[in-house]
Amino acid sequence: MKTDFSSGYDALLLVSFGGPEGMDDVIPFLENVLRGRNVPRERMLQVAHHYELFAGVSPINQQNRDLIAALKNELETNGPRLPIYWGNRNWHPMLPDTVERMAADGVENALAFVTSAYSSYSSCRQYLQNISDAQAKVGPRAPRIEKLRVFYNHPLFIEANVDHVRAVWNHPAHLVFTAHSIPESMAANCDYAAQLMETGGLIARALNIESWELVYQSRSGSPSQPWLGPDVSDHLRALADQGVKDVVVAPIGFVSDHMEVVYDLDYEAQKVARELGMNMVRARTAGTHPAFVKMIRELMRERINNEVPANICAPDCCRLT
Repeated sequence: MKTDFSSGYDALLLVSFGGPEGMDDVIPFLENVLRGRNVPRERMLQVAHHYELFAGVSPINQQNRDLIAALKNELETNGPRLPIYWGNRNWHPMLPDTVERMAADGVENALAFVTSAYSSYSSCRQYLQNISDAQAKVGPRAPRIEKLRVFYNHPLFIEANVDHVRAVWNHPAHLVFTAHSIPESMAANCDYAAQLMETGGLIARALNIESWELVYQSRSGSPSQPWLGPDVSDHLRALADQGVKDVVVAPIGFVSDHMEVVYDLDYEAQKVARELGMNMVRARTAGTHPAFVKMIRELMRERINNEVPANICAPDCCRLT
């Protein structure tokens, strides 16, 4: 029997980072990402080269389309039968344009699923601000939008990652979890690192793997500013010094493939591994794993049924510094 528990809500909004889909998009996209940040243009052009290796196409937009398609099937089968909208922080479809379309369609109360599992300024608080800014731009007609909670330790998120690690696991490989690095000053104001450690521990426990490490990738900004480490490539070198030959890398800090996954891991870290004579295999991100898709519906259900508060984040959490 199908269950419709959508009382009070008339849409789901998927909110994500966004990515370019051709070389003409790359520089405008990076300018959006870096707006307001003191990043030299030379550095931006270096990052643009990463996209050139992939014809200017980030995987993230297509992965979001695939996730939306899978989620539509899940909601059609099990409810609630809500329309799904999609808006990005940095590239089309831009969030303000999507919120405008929602208002034009008569949406009044929406739930928002943000494609980030953890608490930090850039992965949680900034998205809340993005939503607020989009609502302000649309004006009084803008719908009310409630962000669903972070889900780093949700059993279904863990299940999706366990399956993907298991699919590439080759005992006695060495298990390494990765996540996007953030400045230490930002990490001091949130639970990002602790949540990642909890996620890694839950996945490893489910696989009966006792030895594993959490490392970081994709740092940017001034070299003089401390960021979370160790860096994944540095860690691979340290493992090689210990005689490790086989490594499984699982990017649990990401829910889908970003450029940071396909370039920083599949290209850059893989190149380091080959130079070290190391066999490195990368596990897939949660993506459209059925458990992950089901988890989104479960997050909607618990909010609709008032099993969690509308905003479970403390007012002063996840500050930038």
